[in-house]
Amino acid sequence: MRAWVVDRPAPIDKGPLKLIDRDIPVPGPAQVRVRVRTCGVCRTDLHLAEGDLTPRRPGVVPGHEIVGEVDALGEGSRRFQIGERIGIAWLAATCRACQYCRSGRENLCISPLFTGWDLDGGFAEFAVVDERYAYALTDDFSDRDAAPLLCAGIIGYRALRRANLPPNGRLGIYGFGASAHLTAQIAIREGATVHVLTRSEEARRLARALGAASAGDAADSPSEPIDSAILFAPAGDLVPVALEALDRGGTLAIAGIHLSDIPMLSYQKDLFHERTLTSVTANTRADGEEMLAAATRLHLDVTTTSYPLDAADQALSDLAHDKVSGAAVLVA
Repeated sequence: MRAWVVDRPAPIDKGPLKLIDRDIPVPGPAQVRVRVRTCGVCRTDLHLAEGDLTPRRPGVVPGHEIVGEVDALGEGSRRFQIGERIGIAWLAATCRACQYCRSGRENLCISPLFTGWDLDGGFAEFAVVDERYAYALTDDFSDRDAAPLLCAGIIGYRALRRANLPPNGRLGIYGFGASAHLTAQIAIREGATVHVLTRSEEARRLARALGAASAGDAADSPSEPIDSAILFAPAGDLVPVALEALDRGGTLAIAGIHLSDIPMLSYQKDLFHERTLTSVTANTRADGEEMLAAATRLHLDVTTTSYPLDAADQALSDLAHDKVSGAAVLVA
């Protein structure tokens, strides 16, 4: 099968990805194999290719927003049937025994595995997954539109809940890519007023079209104090900017897996009056199920830019240079 692997991490325009031929994987016990139909292209894949995240093993296949058709079952696998359409997401396995797993916080598991980082992902023609960590997909979204829901959607959903947005509250979103454009819609359709701050004019246009009350540059202040904020851009220098925009008692949630260094914060200016700064780490399977249900219930509009599998390197380059509107998706 054709598969992209991280050859040597490097700036994306120096070609860290390599397209190779690899044996089709064989599913192990309790696993299923899927023929990949689509795979979303996430900023985490870019961090992996460029070395912001150290690859967990040589030649790993990126991609963790996979929609595919089950075409082989491993020993003891019973949850899905041949031909069924399922989704594969970032969380690939947990120990199910540590204090975090036992208390419903499997996103904090002490020995997790992640798709496209520890295990080969969806920048390939086939992928395997532990059936317990896959998602059954309804027909509410096409393959292309369903793929971004499996990480951009899920992590944005968790970030929104971590941001403690009050009912009918005011939300600031910093950065407006794949995850943010879905999160904004959830917040708006649940009654929030959303202000988007991003450096891309095209992204600002999309934000306005999706119902944002305002859309300005990332360094701007929103037009009113905000109750909650989510930082999607991997830019640590925006942390004090977002904290300063918060009203008293507000919360800033940092959604990314990687962030550049945060400048020194002032307690009086940035954190006093019970402002909260929190991070978001991976997700639980419950987050995924809740997000997929919300996407259907709220009729989310998924904006995608499609690329053929052979152009995965171009998709990541376009993502790095802010040339993607909404979510980039590889199509088989």
